[in-house]
Amino acid sequence: MTAFNPKNFDPKTGAPKNPPTKEEMFRMFRDRLLKDLQTDAYRKGDYTLSSGRKTDHYVNCKPVSLSGEGSILVGTLLLDLIDDETLAVAGLTLGADPLVTSVAMTSWLDNNRRTKLDALIIRKEAKDHGTTSQIEGMLPVGGTKICVLEDVVTTGESAMKAVRVLREAGYKVEQVLSIVDRQENDEADDLFENCLLYTSPSPRDVEESRMPSSA
Repeated sequence: MTAFNPKNFDPKTGAPKNPPTKEEMFRMFRDRLLKDLQTDAYRKGDYTLSSGRKTDHYVNCKPVSLSGEGSILVGTLLLDLIDDETLAVAGLTLGADPLVTSVAMTSWLDNNRRTKLDALIIRKEAKDHGTTSQIEGMLPVGGTKICVLEDVVTTGESAMKAVRVLREAGYKVEQVLSIVDRQENDEADDLFENCLLYTSPSPRDVEESRMPSSA
């Protein structure tokens, strides 16, 4: 950790004289998130993914996304990738639950953001009682632009299920964001153009933001 140096701060306001740019802050946050994921989310071994595929490495983001620090990192980083025309974030339970909450809360704390976001949680199946809802939260008006969030994308099937549910309900979905993309979808939809980290080389990974991989 860098030692505190009073010369780097304005003596009157206490503010740093040369604060990092937005791009530098994004990179700092992403680097910290990568370290947390490598320590607390990444595992080597024999695993079966939700898609049924076998793998020798596994990424479980929940210990990070549900932590206090991780919530701030994820909320800040994902929000930075969402345009001002989007009015809500949504995702399939359970992996997306902490993500949509973090991003929505961060949007309301960001004084520079023109539009604030609400969070929606999509059930895997509609309830068979009560309201019989499949989408939970403050539902926006039809035609609203919504961004889908996912913790780990393998084939993209879970995220696409969320996209289908939202579109069938009359909402506009043009973007899926994830924390980690395993790059195992050979026919990746254009919706999946952005994620924070990859587990293997990708033409979309222009900044070489890599998690470890089995390679």
